[in-house]
Amino acid sequence: MSFLKKLFGGKSKDVEPTTREFTEGEYNKDYELKEQGLENVLGKMHGIVGHAIIPFSIGGAVDMYYFTNHIKGTGFATMELINPEGNGPKPNKIGTYELVAFTKLHYNDNEENQTEFNTIERRFCGIFTTIANYSFQAVLNPKETIEVPNGTDENNCLILDNYIPENKTFKIGERSHHLLLCLEVFRSEMEFARKNGSEKLLELLKVKGYYPYSDLDRESVV
Repeated sequence: MSFLKKLFGGKSKDVEPTTREFTEGEYNKDYELKEQGLENVLGKMHGIVGHAIIPFSIGGAVDMYYFTNHIKGTGFATMELINPEGNGPKPNKIGTYELVAFTKLHYNDNEENQTEFNTIERRFCGIFTTIANYSFQAVLNPKETIEVPNGTDENNCLILDNYIPENKTFKIGERSHHLLLCLEVFRSEMEFARKNGSEKLLELLKVKGYYPYSDLDRESVV
């Protein structure tokens, strides 16, 4: 169980620096391999990227990458946690990872007319950014629960999981990593998971067809 006590702005000062500076060519090559790795699991990446005004590396939000050819709806993913050497978040029991989440809503980039998709996309940009920063300070394992402050009296409640659809694993070139699913749930469901184990909650969500989606326009399964 993890509770993020504040919304971190950029990487913590406690994060150990990389062993060296990477060249633009190394970053570009790493980006290509990471994109290939994500597409192997999630299908073709959408052509539009949700770029942050202030880059994540200097204290801004993460960039948002979209996937519409994997399952019904839209997948969100990060590409900035793992560096070209394969390091980044504190390794969990599987290793290092990028973050993913899903909505049943179709992709919509119309910023003039805000839709439910725009709302959940912005929510997850904030969730991803907070968890990404926290991942450099703490070990986050699949099946753990996590609370993310959102500026209101009620935190976002999430279950983490190792996302391996059809046993497709996330690799960057020859390196094996994984995708850490950030699954938003109701507080009652999170409390059920803390009492009975996350696996039991995930099973209930799968039976109802709610997994791996984070849409909360549904009834609680507990």
